[in-house]
Amino acid sequence: MTDLRGRSVIVVGATGGLGRPVAALLAAEGARLTLVARSEERLATLGIPGVTMAVDIRKAASAARIVEAAQDAYGAVDGVVFAAGIVAFGSIADTPDDVVIDLFTTNTLAPLRLMRAAVPALRESAAAKRDPFVINVSAVVAEQAMAGMAAYSASKAALTSYDAAATRELRREGIRVVDVRPPHTETGLVLRAVHGEAPRLPEGLSPDAVAARIVGAITGDDKDVASTDFG
Repeated sequence: MTDLRGRSVIVVGATGGLGRPVAALLAAEGARLTLVARSEERLATLGIPGVTMAVDIRKAASAARIVEAAQDAYGAVDGVVFAAGIVAFGSIADTPDDVVIDLFTTNTLAPLRLMRAAVPALRESAAAKRDPFVINVSAVVAEQAMAGMAAYSASKAALTSYDAAATRELRREGIRVVDVRPPHTETGLVLRAVHGEAPRLPEGLSPDAVAARIVGAITGDDKDVASTDFG
């Protein structure tokens, strides 16, 4: 079991429908948090203890800045939770390039950049026997792509594939990478689509339940969390 007391953990998407309950649970476990989101105003009203940082994660330089903020605040980075993301709907013929680029920049490239930037600090954490980890929140569509969501599905599948390779690469250094693929969750994300309109979807899972499973994966030393692991 991983003890989170005193651990320095970065949470990206901390004001979101899933990131917020994850951050709250991590704080309750005693983690020292660096809370990252785009809106400074929303961070100011978050009500979760930790260092806050408003940044556009789509910008390449943001990854290094996030890691530096956590190191400046706590002297270490022991964990990263990437819970930010965007969604788009529409056929492949009707989804323009700029939407596809935005999806891949936010859902794929941003977590890749952050993991890469965090690796040196995570290596130090591993050397200190602090059980470092990276949690990347992908989606069920990485397992089964959906019509009308081709670009979104592909952006999440790319992240899941990267995580699978990173898991094999970094576990030799004592760094655990966990790809988490929750089913549809009632975070309100579908109402904020960057393109198109959501089809009628069945009622999703509770964000609190999904957040509890994610934090349970951290403390329980899981290696992978598939959609079927959410019950």
